[in-house]
Amino acid sequence: MQIQIIAVGQKMPAWVEAACSDYLKRMPREIAIQMTIIALAQRQAKNSVDSYRRQESMQIIKKVVPGSFSLALDERGKQWTSNDWAQQLEHWMQHYPRINLIIGGPDGLDSKCREICQQTVSLGRMTMPHALARVVLVEQLYRAWSILNGHPYHRE
Repeated sequence: MQIQIIAVGQKMPAWVEAACSDYLKRMPREIAIQMTIIALAQRQAKNSVDSYRRQESMQIIKKVVPGSFSLALDERGKQWTSNDWAQQLEHWMQHYPRINLIIGGPDGLDSKCREICQQTVSLGRMTMPHALARVVLVEQLYRAWSILNGHPYHRE
C-alpha cells in the first residue's frame, strides 16, 4: 500500500523534518509513505485568501492519482481516536492500494479540493501549525500500525 501525504509549505523547521523522518523510518515496508510538498501560493497584498486556497488546491489536485482514495485534514472533519486511525488504516490496507492524505496551507483547503476527498478528518479542535500537523499525522499512522500489530508503542 502506498500513502502519499500531500502537504502545502516547503520550508519546515529541522525538528519537523527530524520527527517525520524518524516515524517514517519506523513504518513497515508494506506501507510506503511518500511526502509530496506543494509550494505556498505567493502572498501579495492584492490577492485574497480565497485565491491562495484555490492556487494551492489546484496544485494538490494535480498530485492526486486518479482512482486513489483521498482524505482531507480539515478543521470541519470528523475527529478520530488513535483506535479509529488504526481501524481506518486496516480498512485502507484491505481496499485501497493508494491513499492520499492532504494537508492544506495556512489558509486551509479550497472547497474543490475537499470535494475530491472521500473523507475529511480533523486532528482536533485546537489550532496547530501546519508543521506540527505533519508530525502528528505521521505519528498517528505509526501508532495505528502499532495498534494493529500489537506493538508495545501504543499503550492502553
